[in-house]
Amino acid sequence: MDSRPTNLMLLLLLTCLLHSWQCARGQSSYTIDTVSLTILPSSTVQSGTLVTLHCQVRVSHDNIPHLTHTFQLSRDDIPINSSTTTEDSLVYELNPARAADSGSYECRVTVKDKSRPSDSQKLDVTGLQTPILYLNKTSPYGSEEFTASCSAPEEKGSLIFRFFQKLRNGKIQKIKQPAPTGNSVETTLVLRVIGDSHLYCDYEVNLVSGVRLSNSSEEIPVIVRELYISPIMNVLPSPEVYEGEIIEVVCKVVNPPKNVEVFLTRDRRILKQAPVSLSHRFIAKEGDSGELVCKAEWGNVHKETYKTIKVKELFSKPQLTVKPVDIFEGDHFQLTCSVSIYVPEKISNESIKFSIYKHNKEITSSDTYITVAQPSKNGNYTCKAQAASLTHNFIKESQTVVVKAKVPVSKPMLSVVGGTLVLGKRFQLLCHSDNGTLPITYTLRIPESLTTVAVVNKPGERAIFNSSAIYKTSVLNNFLCHAENSQKRPPEVGLGQQLLRSHIIEPVSRPVLTTLPGAGDISERQDVTLLCSVQRGSLPVSYTWYHTESKGALASQTSNNLEGSHTIGDVRAEQRGGYYCVSSNPANETKQSLTVTIAVKMAGWKKGLVAVIIICILLILALILIVVFKRRLLLFKRRRTGELSVKSASTKTERLSLTQAEANDAANVTPGMIGKSVWSEHASGSESEDQSSVTAPEKPQEPRYTEVQPIQADPNRVPVKKGTETVYSEVRKSKQGAPEQADGGSLEYAELNHDTHHSHSEDQGNHGDHHTVQEDYIDEIDDNVQIPIPDHGEGNPDPTPDC
Repeated sequence: MDSRPTNLMLLLLLTCLLHSWQCARGQSSYTIDTVSLTILPSSTVQSGTLVTLHCQVRVSHDNIPHLTHTFQLSRDDIPINSSTTTEDSLVYELNPARAADSGSYECRVTVKDKSRPSDSQKLDVTGLQTPILYLNKTSPYGSEEFTASCSAPEEKGSLIFRFFQKLRNGKIQKIKQPAPTGNSVETTLVLRVIGDSHLYCDYEVNLVSGVRLSNSSEEIPVIVRELYISPIMNVLPSPEVYEGEIIEVVCKVVNPPKNVEVFLTRDRRILKQAPVSLSHRFIAKEGDSGELVCKAEWGNVHKETYKTIKVKELFSKPQLTVKPVDIFEGDHFQLTCSVSIYVPEKISNESIKFSIYKHNKEITSSDTYITVAQPSKNGNYTCKAQAASLTHNFIKESQTVVVKAKVPVSKPMLSVVGGTLVLGKRFQLLCHSDNGTLPITYTLRIPESLTTVAVVNKPGERAIFNSSAIYKTSVLNNFLCHAENSQKRPPEVGLGQQLLRSHIIEPVSRPVLTTLPGAGDISERQDVTLLCSVQRGSLPVSYTWYHTESKGALASQTSNNLEGSHTIGDVRAEQRGGYYCVSSNPANETKQSLTVTIAVKMAGWKKGLVAVIIICILLILALILIVVFKRRLLLFKRRRTGELSVKSASTKTERLSLTQAEANDAANVTPGMIGKSVWSEHASGSESEDQSSVTAPEKPQEPRYTEVQPIQADPNRVPVKKGTETVYSEVRKSKQGAPEQADGGSLEYAELNHDTHHSHSEDQGNHGDHHTVQEDYIDEIDDNVQIPIPDHGEGNPDPTPDC
């Protein structure tokens, strides 16, 4: 079996699958290679030539079936044709080509979402069609309208047509240029130059490249004829007449054409209208003088003729006068009607009748009217004068006179602007009269100030005066306000006493702050009342209290009294300091008092406690002083006892314990005591006065005698006497911490031998025996112990005991 059908089937299947796969992908590959535009037969042609525009596109693609192309032709960027086709070219014809087709052409091809333009090609169509002129009349009358048309039917676009008139002398005038409407125009023309002339038209085309002008149309001869419709006007009996005479005016057109109308006017007011001719009769009046116009009209052609007439007056127009000029209600006034006669030979004063009217209603048939002015007599008055001539009776009327009686000014009232007067501040006064015809002159007279004048001319205006400050209400009685609206009437006077009815506010005086109790009698936990008072001021008065040590106000109060109070309960010490108050009233002027300093005393129980503490302190101090005094007294007694305890060695047998060490110490400290007897008293631990007595010791000790060898005196010090001197000293033994009763003590005798030949070994031995005694009692020896040193030869000292 042949396998070619099978292969063919497979090939078709693969082709279908490939096409399906491409369709499933939804994307086709293509590109616009070139777009070209060709103008045939050439880029420059004569008007009327067939011009072909050929646009060709080349597109590369991957076998896209039925590929469509959108061609768009534009001239000077303005689209003129658009077409969509599967063909790859487009042909567009300009048949025939006209000047309006000149310009730059471009072809743009769009394939799906891709677009590409061609190169721009320029087309120039030369030549314009000669326009055609048409007139519906070739022999019009001067100023007559006729129809004219100018066209170029073969041209395209909006053409601008112009109409010209060529006069006999060769001068050319542009008659009209209508708005462009296409390739033809129809309009109306009016020729005013009488005689022969020629009419022609032309047109122009506005292109991007510039303006192109056509040739002129064929000239059409026109004859402009004169239209003889000027009217003839006659005034009978003459243009100058007397009032009351009859005037006839005739106005007509000789040999008129059809449909001619005639008008008679004066001051642009039509008196009469008729076809071809008219006649108008009227009685001449004083106001008829002026210019008459006779006007003939045929279509839009007008002809006019003018005549001036003058009407002479026999007597003047009546004049109505009022006396007096200023009429006030209650006054008598008189109306008088009068005329002046100009032609006495034609009319006399007796032949004139007068009548006076109010609101066109006769109130009297006389030339005079007298009455009393009142509101019912106000109104519009006129008068009429009726005269009779030989030919006619006529009446003249005066101008209207308005009579309105003035209202006398009433007594003015003085008031304060705003209704409130604050003493001490500038204020404004209003002087006003309830009744009175404007203008009203107000004069304010203020004591010790310049007189001020204000004039009220319009309703709603007010006479307001500025016044300087006053400080007493009684000054208002001296204010005066005069009001007048007539120089022939005395002014009305308003008294300043009326101002007392105003709300007068007196500012508060400087407040005075007082305290209850007094500022110096305030104790803790008392209630203190702060009284803020003013001497004068309008009520109510606002009081505010402040503490100089606090921020903000302590309290505020509004009272209808000249005094306000604020109580501070249970006053404390930290509330002392300066206090002041501020007062104000509706005058909005704040005054501050002087500062009052409050000292808060201590409470009574605190005072008693302090007194008790002070007494206790004084008692303690007294006890301390007593103790100190007793101690000093004991010391003094001890000193006295020490002085009295030194006795002569021959009369007392006492023990003297003076060791060699103590003698050496005394010699080292005080050079002047070398070789002298030294007394020292050691105080016991008891401070009683009985310590001065000497009691017998429980265990009597044997007296110890030691010879003290004084050390060699310093040669730089004061030299001492040589020889042997006896020093007496009483030593009381006491152990620290355990005072013992002195029992007579032991007296030790030591002979201070000034002999330098004693051996040092002996001194050292004696000093060693009493070293402990010196340490025990050295602190108890008073520095002020008096040691008497007797001179040699004045007495015999006690014999030195034998060792």
